[in-house]
Amino acid sequence: MQALVSGRTQKVDAVKTHPEGSASTRKPPKVRQRRLSDRARLSRQQLERRLALSVGEEARSARMRAGLTQADVAERIGIAAEVYGRMERGKMMPSVPTLFRLCLALRLSADVGMGLVTAVSVGAGLWEEDSREKDHLPEMRRLLRTLRRMSRGQLKLVNQVATAILPQR
Repeated sequence: MQALVSGRTQKVDAVKTHPEGSASTRKPPKVRQRRLSDRARLSRQQLERRLALSVGEEARSARMRAGLTQADVAERIGIAAEVYGRMERGKMMPSVPTLFRLCLALRLSADVGMGLVTAVSVGAGLWEEDSREKDHLPEMRRLLRTLRRMSRGQLKLVNQVATAILPQR
């Protein structure tokens, strides 16, 4: 910092002083926080683990009933396939919006997904899709995902190849 003294500038040390000492030596005020007891924390962690496992197991069984791959479901709910895989294994809990989209994509009741009731008690047959969706093979869905990512020129080339390979009707 510079100060103007009789037309000349001089360097002046600028040190901020505080009644309790310099700012770097002060300790922040202690804030009282409510902490869960170890027993309550352990109970909560166990509940979260069981819930994550339940959601994962139900998502996997619903996905298998629908004949979908993990990549198919991940694409439908808008998350990475790796993240969906961790959810299915019970390693992570989905957020509420993701859980909502998961239940819609798999036609899964949230009660069933969270393990509140079993699929038999709510009539899992009500959530079955018509056979049109089940007839698609995972290979076909994978091919469609790949085609959706292609440019117009690439799609024209694939169409020409397919026309050349397939027999004329």
